[in-house]
Amino acid sequence: MDLAAFQSLYTTVLWAAFAVSALFGAVAHRTHFCTMGAISDIVNMGDWTRMRMWVMAIGVAMLGFHAMAALGWIDPTQTIYYSGRVIWLSALVGGALFGFGMVLASGCGSKTLVRIGGGSLKAVVVFFVMGVAAFATLRGITAVLRDSTVDRIAIEMQPGSALPSWLAPLLGWDASTAAWVIGGGLGLALMVWAALGEGFRRSPDAWLAGLGIGATVVGMWWVSGRLGFVAEHPETLEPVFLATNSGRMEALTFTAPMAYTLDWLIYFSDKNKVLTLGVVSVLGVVAGAFAHAVVSRSFRWEGFAGTRDTALHLVGALCMGVGGVTAMGCTVGQGLSGLSTLSVTSAIAFAGIVTGALGGLRFQLWLLERD
Repeated sequence: MDLAAFQSLYTTVLWAAFAVSALFGAVAHRTHFCTMGAISDIVNMGDWTRMRMWVMAIGVAMLGFHAMAALGWIDPTQTIYYSGRVIWLSALVGGALFGFGMVLASGCGSKTLVRIGGGSLKAVVVFFVMGVAAFATLRGITAVLRDSTVDRIAIEMQPGSALPSWLAPLLGWDASTAAWVIGGGLGLALMVWAALGEGFRRSPDAWLAGLGIGATVVGMWWVSGRLGFVAEHPETLEPVFLATNSGRMEALTFTAPMAYTLDWLIYFSDKNKVLTLGVVSVLGVVAGAFAHAVVSRSFRWEGFAGTRDTALHLVGALCMGVGGVTAMGCTVGQGLSGLSTLSVTSAIAFAGIVTGALGGLRFQLWLLERD
C-alpha cells in the first residue's frame, strides 16, 4: 500500500466510525437506551425492560465479536482489553466512582452526548467538566494519583485476562475454540434471557435498542479491527490500527474520547493533533441524536433547575471523568465493548459501576427525604 492509499483508507475509517456512532446516537435517543435508567427502573419500579435492552445489546456484541474472531476477521489479542494484568482495584474503584457520578449527572458519558444532541445545555456542561477530569486522569494530577495507588494492585493472569484464555487449558481446548464456544454460547444465552421478558417482547423500541446498540458495537470492532488494520505501514513497515489513540483495536467508549475531543478542539491548529476513532465517535453520537431529535420533533432546550441541580451535575461529571479513566472505560466502554471480549477486568468494572449507581440512587433518596 502506498502513502496515498494509506491516507485515503484513514479517511474512510474515520467516516465509517462516524456513521456507526451516529447510528448509536440515533438509536439511543429513539429508545432512551441508558444503563443508569435501567438500574433506576429496577430499583424504583421493579421494571427490568431497559436492563433487558442492555443485556440483549451485550449478547449481540459478544456473539458478533467472537464470530468475527472465529472467521479470522479480527484478532482478539489485539484489543485494548486484552492484557495479562487484571487491574481489579482500579476497575472496582473507578467503576464505583463512575456509577455514582452518572446518577448525579443524569446519565453516563454516552447518555450525556445523546442529551446534548437533544438540546440539553446541562449535558454540555457535564461534557466539558467530564472531559477535563478525564484528561487530568489520563495525564494530569489525578493520573499521578491513579498510577501511584490503585493501578499498582493487580493480578497477573497469563496468557490473558479474557475468560476463554484461562478457561481453555482447563477444558483442554485451543484458545480459538474456547473463545467461540464460550463467547458465542454466552452471547446467545444473554439474548434469549433478554427476549424472555414480557415487557421486552412487546416493545419494538426494546428490540431496536438491544439489537441496534449491540450491532453498533460489533460494527465499530469491524471498522477498527478489520477495515482499519494495515499489515504494513508504508513508512514504518509495521502493522497498524488506523486512527486509534491506543494503537490497538478499539470499539465504542466515551470517557477518554471526551478528553481527546477537547484536546483536538483546543489544539486544532497543531498538525500533530489528528482526528481519531474516539473523537469522531463523540461527534457522531451527538450528530445522530440531534438528527433524530429534529426528525421526531423532540428537540428541546434544557437548563439547570437551580443551584443544587448544578452542583450535583458538576460533582457527577467530575466523578465520571476520574472514574471512567481509572476503570479504563464507561458503561459502554467496559459494559458493552469490554464485556463483548469476555474481559475479566471489564466484568469487575461493570460490577463497580452498578454498585456505585446503587449508592448514587440511595444518596438521591436521602436528599429527597431530607427535604
